Amino acid sequence: MAHPRAGTPATADDLIDVAAVESAYYEIKPDPANPDQRVVFGTSGHRGSSLDGAFNEAHVLAMTQAIAEHREKAGIEGPVFIGFDTHALSIPAWRSALEVLVGNGVSVFTADEDQFTPTPAVSRAILRFNRENPGVQADGIVVTPSHNPPADGGFKYNPPSGGPADSDITASIAARANAILEGGLLDVQRVPFERARSSELVIDYPFLGEYVTALGEVVNIDAIRAADVQIGADPLGGASVAYWGEIKDYYALDSMTVVNPDTDPAFGFMTLDTDGKIRMDCSSPNAMASLIAARESYDIATGNDADADRHGIVTSDAGLMNPNHYLAVAIDYLFTHRDGWSEASAIGKTLVSSSLINRVAAGIGRPLVEVPVGFKYFVDGLLDGTIAFGGEESAGASFLTFDGRPWSTDKDGLIMNLLASEILAVTGQTPSERYVDLAEQFGQTAYARIDAPADREQKARLAKLSASQVSASELAGEPITAILTEAPGNGAAIGGLKVTTENAWFAARPSGTEDVYKIYAESFRGADHLAQVQAEAQSLVDSVLGG
Repeated sequence: MAHPRAGTPATADDLIDVAAVESAYYEIKPDPANPDQRVVFGTSGHRGSSLDGAFNEAHVLAMTQAIAEHREKAGIEGPVFIGFDTHALSIPAWRSALEVLVGNGVSVFTADEDQFTPTPAVSRAILRFNRENPGVQADGIVVTPSHNPPADGGFKYNPPSGGPADSDITASIAARANAILEGGLLDVQRVPFERARSSELVIDYPFLGEYVTALGEVVNIDAIRAADVQIGADPLGGASVAYWGEIKDYYALDSMTVVNPDTDPAFGFMTLDTDGKIRMDCSSPNAMASLIAARESYDIATGNDADADRHGIVTSDAGLMNPNHYLAVAIDYLFTHRDGWSEASAIGKTLVSSSLINRVAAGIGRPLVEVPVGFKYFVDGLLDGTIAFGGEESAGASFLTFDGRPWSTDKDGLIMNLLASEILAVTGQTPSERYVDLAEQFGQTAYARIDAPADREQKARLAKLSASQVSASELAGEPITAILTEAPGNGAAIGGLKVTTENAWFAARPSGTEDVYKIYAESFRGADHLAQVQAEAQSLVDSVLGG
């Protein structure tokens, strides 16, 4: 149930005490014996609040030292590209990371003038350096908790592939970081920040200029300008603020407006999310309420989360698009408007994304690769071109350049937002209008995600389920056609299970940070059938878990 103030502007009572959050980063010493205060890499890095002892200076020192040691073992001799977003803890954590990297003799490329840097700009910088310097690999760190609330911090590692690190790497880094915590940080090598920042090991890098000037390689900006698409780009106070302004100026997009070009670590300009918290989730109607209310002022309005790896598309005719709907539209458009892509290149999707994508893929005759939740499963395919588009249900995606080269191997919310304007400019239809056509052709879908309570032990059991533990033969009145605990696209463990029928499916997987498990479900038979799928899914999973 939505919070009574969901979608309304934040008030002073909703805002964090920025000074207290920053002080807690340095003052609270996490207890490595407490599972909630250890380093844990989820699907997108380590996240937590300094106030809870879950994201503090000790964590960042330990993680950075563990990364420095990982680099040495892996033979990574190039620089670390590092970026950070606008959360209150991001600058302190960037400073801590710089101290340790320089203390370990590692070269660091950081943004000139210490600008905020989106995740996709870091990914691109890694790829460009490694392409231009064969034999000397670079990697990267992004300091961001993505769309999480203002009191949270986050820390991600991107290896030389440019995208999110795989589970083997993050598990190794987390284990070493926790050992360093347990050892009282004695193994951490660091120098004072002022000495680190002025060190010859730290080089200013033009992330913004390199990214913006290359955008014509991946999006048809000439078409957008020629069609005079009225664009409202809202960075939601995140790291893309300066990027949208530079895109407007560099490409002479006079019809673009950068909505709310301000930054504020308390994010006091936001409307409250569904649960009443401030959260920069550009796929949430409540977090995007201000932009939705202004949609008639633009042909296309867009939002990004704090590190700009997620996209949100608002059209004048339909409001905020469901991320699954936009993924289907983007795939349909790209694979019919990118002549430079190989005819063998595939569509990548997470298996909890809409099955409408499966039907669209079949309709345009393209292979489909379904993987577990996590963008890391698309990295290798985007890198070698075997996957031309990778997207996930949580509004994250990236795709190849016009000539079939990798653009970014991490999610890129800016190109996905610009693509919406390209679609309108080239086809004359907004993405939401095109979705109506696809739904008429392939079926109208009802899709939702709900959470159900589960303790730590139950979540562990869910993550290790086998198909043989599910005895049901029907789901919501239809025969079950498959029970999956591994993704069909790559055979990787789902960390839960997915059950499918001809017209519906559900997937259940444990949350990495909360005492809940998530149920994703979809039906092509309407909202009432979806509700039945959800109810039976929860009952089925609870019976297996002993709930």
